[in-house]
Amino acid sequence: MIIKTQKGRSIDTAVDLGPAERHILQKLFAWQSVVDSISLFREKKARALEVGWNDSGPIRESRALSLVIQEMEEQILNRLKKHPSL
Repeated sequence: MIIKTQKGRSIDTAVDLGPAERHILQKLFAWQSVVDSISLFREKKARALEVGWNDSGPIRESRALSLVIQEMEEQILNRLKKHPSL
């Protein structure tokens, strides 16, 4: 999957992220559309990174993963601004 950021960066998840990071990203994509605050999303991110892949232990957030997560947070903030009751 290629993720393009609003700032013009492209992240190829198959190349730029390891398997554990892709697993974390899948969890975060699920949470992205249902959280009602950015702080809840950040809690879910922190928990996912702490637990790791199948409880394998902490995952270090790479620069590429960080960029994707920043983009996701921007999308959440935009959604919440447009639909504050969601």
